[in-house]
Amino acid sequence: MATQEALYRELGTVDRSLSWSERELPERERTKHVHRLHPYLGKFVPQLVEALLARHVPAGGRVLDPFAGSGTTLVQALESGHDAAGVDVAGFNCLLMRVKTRPYNLDVLRRDLLWAHAQVEGLPVADAYPRAADAYVRAWFAPAAAAELLRFRELVEQVASADVLRVVLARAARSARRTTHYDLDVPREPQLGPYWCHKHRRECKPVESARRFLLRYTLDTLDRIETFAATRRPGRVAEVIHGDARGVDLRGPYAAVITSPPYPGLIDYHGQHRYAYELLGLDEHRDAELGRPSAGTGRQALEEYVAGVASVLRGARTVLDPGSPVCIVVNDRRDLYPEILARAGLRLQERVERHVNRRTGRRVGEYYESVLVAVTE
Repeated sequence: MATQEALYRELGTVDRSLSWSERELPERERTKHVHRLHPYLGKFVPQLVEALLARHVPAGGRVLDPFAGSGTTLVQALESGHDAAGVDVAGFNCLLMRVKTRPYNLDVLRRDLLWAHAQVEGLPVADAYPRAADAYVRAWFAPAAAAELLRFRELVEQVASADVLRVVLARAARSARRTTHYDLDVPREPQLGPYWCHKHRRECKPVESARRFLLRYTLDTLDRIETFAATRRPGRVAEVIHGDARGVDLRGPYAAVITSPPYPGLIDYHGQHRYAYELLGLDEHRDAELGRPSAGTGRQALEEYVAGVASVLRGARTVLDPGSPVCIVVNDRRDLYPEILARAGLRLQERVERHVNRRTGRRVGEYYESVLVAVTE
């Protein structure tokens, strides 16, 4: 297999300025500051958004992402000096975006998170499930982990930084589940006994306690928000709109759209954060999720996907300033986007290809995606 450096030297029609090797763009840069507040499948790298903002958005122009996901576009807009708005149907996504992008009184934030950290340090070790543990918690968490997570949940409403603690709780719950270390994204069933770990190449056991994750992530979250506060441009704001982008008020106008729609049948965006919905009691709208795996990838499912994405982009077009670009990052292996753009009333102006760096060895094969730049017909 060719080395990554050799592959990049041989790239032909791929836009080399939008493709980065691991050496050029290591993980610590791809997950800088608040981009790593919580793991999220399907997000694009912030450096790609940064490049698109520089290429296609006028200075100070307001940006819309109608498929906002974990908020990469919004965060990078704030860092690059733009106001932004993001829409998403998933409640956890919107919680995560709000925590990443809102301005903070850092003294209050530090007080709240250090207090929560001290509370976790003082938790007794539990050997039985607390009464508040429901069936989901009992299935996916060991008794000690369940007790620690539920106790942390009680702390949330005692501080001004409640949403920040909710994200800390969700991140710790993801790490503390009874699952294998190599299958944290969407485990199918609880792992109750020892197993051979493909990640560590040895026998491992499921996690028994959430304490170390709560302690680590409380401090890490504080550090990342403080780092971003020093990086974001003063006075710039991001608005998070929770709802289906086909029907909500998009609150324009905007100077550009930068977005990466979900791919059909690939990622269950509600399912990957099941623990957060269970522990935090968030509203679910998974039936409105475009491209959800449960819908399949048959002819009817793909037609619904095409119609749905076209509807979102058609609505976005109506709140754009005249002549503004719509930048879409997508792997269109089914060639759906010519029809989507036509239905949305958009004309493709430019299409560039980029190579996607795949850091994890368990995912093999080269992967490419397109950056489509369209304008109003």
